[in-house]
Amino acid sequence: MAAPCADSPCIGLALGGGSARGWAHIGVIRALADAGIEPDIVCGTSIGALVGAAYVGGELDRLETWVRSLRLQTVMGFFDFSLGSGLIKGEKLIDFFRSRFVDSDIRELARPFGAVATDLQRGREVWLREGLVSDAVRASIALPGLFTPVQRNGAWLVDGGLVNPVPVSLCRAMGADLVIAVDLNTDRLGRYVKLKLRPAKPGREPAAEPVPLTDAVMARIHTGMSQLGLGGNNGPRPPAMLDVMASSINIMQVMITRSRLAGEPADVMVTPRVADVGLMEFHRAAIAIDAGRRAVEAAMPQVSARLLNGLDDE
Repeated sequence: MAAPCADSPCIGLALGGGSARGWAHIGVIRALADAGIEPDIVCGTSIGALVGAAYVGGELDRLETWVRSLRLQTVMGFFDFSLGSGLIKGEKLIDFFRSRFVDSDIRELARPFGAVATDLQRGREVWLREGLVSDAVRASIALPGLFTPVQRNGAWLVDGGLVNPVPVSLCRAMGADLVIAVDLNTDRLGRYVKLKLRPAKPGREPAAEPVPLTDAVMARIHTGMSQLGLGGNNGPRPPAMLDVMASSINIMQVMITRSRLAGEPADVMVTPRVADVGLMEFHRAAIAIDAGRRAVEAAMPQVSARLLNGLDDE
């Protein structure tokens, strides 16, 4: 890995978590590159770790081509359902990335990269800066209740969004003088989060035909919902169990993000408006990518003031 920033301020890019909304990071990176801004250090949490790893590994073009081609059927095909410690094992998805994209040791990447995960037992933040890229990404995206945890060095790791949804602090610790942070959750509060995949809105993207879960899986999910008291017919119908889980995680991450950024502010905040993209709607990449580009364009005056003029205003 080359030593960054020998003669100029180090620019760090902190890519936040947000599940399918994270495809907006691709648009952010593209728009920054168009403006002549190439970060020296890249850090990511959850989906931010996945996109950041692809970028640093020289795989962003292939990743964008692939995500733009995703359809609902393809997304469902990556879900290896389980009712163990998570609804989805995640092995199909990671195996796909290992076979289709170049996997390497983090220390061999062209520029410094780090991912954030959470130690489930100790409740502490874990910075992943060595080992296989795919292993670090798999740990960072392990959303509790959805993806199964990952064991690493004797600890069970889950999504880094529990402790550090937008990893500005990791960028700083790795040597960044100026940090551009991308927060995907600024417009989420007050909205009802839908975990389920749904057709795109008219005029946006052709909707694929829904692919139902197997009868066995649906039966087990409905049984669990009934046991939790979510299956009754009396009174107003409550939100489904998975929607409750998604909305609760979203509220938690928004509040943690606000707290962390208050104490560890970025130099530039980029905030794509992606509230209409559902948690698992990975097949709506075009919408998210466009939102990422627009967010950088809106933030460009701030980017110019803080980054293109170096540290003069520090």
